[in-house]
Amino acid sequence: MNLYIEVRNSLGLSREKASELLETISPEKLERIENEKQLPNPDDVMIMAEKYSEPDIRNYYCANQCPMGQHFVPRIKYNDLEKTVLKLVASLNSMHSKQDKLIEIAEDGIISDDEMLDFISIQKDLERVSLAVSALEAWTEKMMSSGLIDMDKYQELLKK
Repeated sequence: MNLYIEVRNSLGLSREKASELLETISPEKLERIENEKQLPNPDDVMIMAEKYSEPDIRNYYCANQCPMGQHFVPRIKYNDLEKTVLKLVASLNSMHSKQDKLIEIAEDGIISDDEMLDFISIQKDLERVSLAVSALEAWTEKMMSSGLIDMDKYQELLKK
């Protein structure tokens, strides 16, 4: 079962009721999307994510169905805040010990053969940091969508 069906079912919506909520997606089109007979277009995905209050739908689409995204967008794993923060701190700590090596590698603007292995290791650590940051952003967005974080207050404070 794909995420589109899982989310709709978790909301207790029939395809017809979901179509009414989504406004621009007919029950027939929703059925084709859910049964993977038709890919949703990005606008459909945005509408589903917003109307279902499920931001994970966007990441699912980008990581699994978008032709470009499949190559560049990792699938974000949703965890609780504690696990998300621990992963972020662990990945940042790993990078902290390697920052001097990265500066050394970058000094001359060239990655020599003897620096390549260290550079690849650092690059992998940076990818873990990036994923951890994305997971924290996704968690925050999910909390705002569900009303557990006041979106207006968050946006107001973000501007400061």
